[in-house]
Amino acid sequence: MHIEAIHCGQARSNTPVPSIVDAMFADECLMDGLRLAIPRPEVHLVVRFGPSASRGLDIHVLGARRRVTRKIIRKGQWTILARLQLGKAGAVLGAPPSTFNGHVVPVEQVWSAAETQNLYDDLATATKATDAAMILERAIAARLSPDDLNSGHSLLVCEAAKKLLNANVSEVASDLRISERHLRRVFLETVGMSPKTFARLMRFSRATDLARESSHASWASIAAAAGYYDQAHLIEDFHVFAGATPEAFRRELGHLGMLKYKDRAAQL
Repeated sequence: MHIEAIHCGQARSNTPVPSIVDAMFADECLMDGLRLAIPRPEVHLVVRFGPSASRGLDIHVLGARRRVTRKIIRKGQWTILARLQLGKAGAVLGAPPSTFNGHVVPVEQVWSAAETQNLYDDLATATKATDAAMILERAIAARLSPDDLNSGHSLLVCEAAKKLLNANVSEVASDLRISERHLRRVFLETVGMSPKTFARLMRFSRATDLARESSHASWASIAAAAGYYDQAHLIEDFHVFAGATPEAFRRELGHLGMLKYKDRAAQL
């Protein structure tokens, strides 16, 4: 398996592109194998090239997931993933993010026929991952207006998201001088889930990063570093999101490929 992060600055030309994609990644499958996808609260756009894709190329919207996904990926498949910034998915997709939660939706069902065909035509010309990433990012950027980039709700969600990793919903709402009810409503509208669920997914993602980086780290230290109240809460989340104990899942991480990548979103 070969996985690489594509830095947006390298994927762009001299033409300015609004910052909408939080992270862009390429996954080249060199042999048949099982992949793990760690659940994340963001929406992704996914482009697949190769034998698993219809006509050798397909594009899907991948909604937020709340459980680890295990899937066999075939040799020769090449995947580009664009993680949309929090608060921007609704404007990019033309529908609330909650519409896509737990679903994989062909982009043909989301964008107009003309937009979709233009994107397919452009992607068909890509000869390397950075070309495909640039094409996908520009297509995403074209969906937004300047007002979408600076909406009040988007800015509020991004600020709250940083704080939620180390504080509870009540504390974050108080710090932002808004009510818990208002914070919950904004998250449901712009992220597609409650702030509590968002925080749980981000803590679990961070815990899997730490577990993968160190096979000898204690679960108590991982729980503390990931922002859990205690080890018992970490164990509960592993059962809920991974369907396994923390140690059993760490062993699984050590043997399988992951469609999960370290980037600035995982380190808010």
